[in-house]
Amino acid sequence: MEIRPSFLWMLLGASLVTLLPRILPLIVLSRIRLPDWGLRWLGHIPIAVMSALLAQELLVSKGAFSPQPVALLSAVPAFAVAYFTRSLLGTVVTGIAATMLFRYLSSLLALS
Repeated sequence: MEIRPSFLWMLLGASLVTLLPRILPLIVLSRIRLPDWGLRWLGHIPIAVMSALLAQELLVSKGAFSPQPVALLSAVPAFAVAYFTRSLLGTVVTGIAATMLFRYLSSLLALS
């Protein structure tokens, strides 16, 4: 199997573009001491990103505010498992199971 040079250059370029934003902050931040307020601020970034992703998935559809009832109902047990167990696997499994259950129930109600 032959690999075209253009594909190889594209693969190397994509790897570099992906690698640089991950490595440069590590290199820069490993050499300086961040103040306590900076460390506290950085600690909020994962929560803010996850909140934005979840809000968009649960509340926005086709660019407009349109809450999805099945998704909102499924999120409640998943949030509870996440809060009480701090288990990523448990949260994902609970969310998938709740989504399956609520979709099944909504299809039964739609048929009636």
